[in-house]
Amino acid sequence: MSRRLYSALAWIVLALLAVYFLFPIYMAIVNSFKTEGEVYSSVLGLPSTFKFDNYTEAFKKANMLHSGLNTVIVTVTGIVGIVVCSSLAGYKLSRTRSRLSNWIFMLFVASMLIPFQTIMVTLTKMARNLGLQGSPFGLGVVCAGLGVSMAIFLYHGFVKGIPRELDESASIDGCGEWKGFFLIIFPLLVPITFTIVVLNLLWLWNDFLLPVLLLNDYRKYTLVLTINMFFGKYSRDWALILASLILSSIPIVLIFAFFQRWVIQGITDGAVKG
Repeated sequence: MSRRLYSALAWIVLALLAVYFLFPIYMAIVNSFKTEGEVYSSVLGLPSTFKFDNYTEAFKKANMLHSGLNTVIVTVTGIVGIVVCSSLAGYKLSRTRSRLSNWIFMLFVASMLIPFQTIMVTLTKMARNLGLQGSPFGLGVVCAGLGVSMAIFLYHGFVKGIPRELDESASIDGCGEWKGFFLIIFPLLVPITFTIVVLNLLWLWNDFLLPVLLLNDYRKYTLVLTINMFFGKYSRDWALILASLILSSIPIVLIFAFFQRWVIQGITDGAVKG
């Protein structure tokens, strides 16, 4: 009886948590099909008629093709920079046994604890001086610099589970250090690479603070900044806002659902091997 009671309580708690997390999604989807008047008069109820025109209008007003392309440039630039730099650094730091290597690794780990708000003014000035402000590509480079610390930490732990004999056999066969890494070691890092890609994809696609600091031309805006333009000083069309948010979230939800298994596998493997 105690085991059944424990199981029933566990299911009740899980059901309450599911309702708690899914309720905002329900609110967003349902209200995105309503008229502006229905959103204010009956926010919890179903719409009298489903207004699919909200999505068409939101797609046009938010200029989602152009802003979506800017978002893709930022995301791809940031992810490529993070994966390439972090995989090389994590591999080298893990394979090099020295006090200097340990200190460098600890500096990367310590930088993860620094709040972004404490460096954002300095970061903005540095981006302006380096010519990275005002373009999606420059924003992606800045994001890559901010994202390498966590990725190096994950790669460093994962590489520890790869035998050193692979490096030695590659060297005997005539592979240099660079060629041996990209041909032998990097393919073995696929699980943790998927994890890093998806985690940073969620961050870069939905980030608001960095784009609002570094992008000052509305033609360079990402999806999040474009949607933010719907929030006027005296009026807010919540139906269009919610419709545009759902449209911008569809690609990232599909990608995360597809790669979810590799994300969990990469995190657990890295934790065990580290």
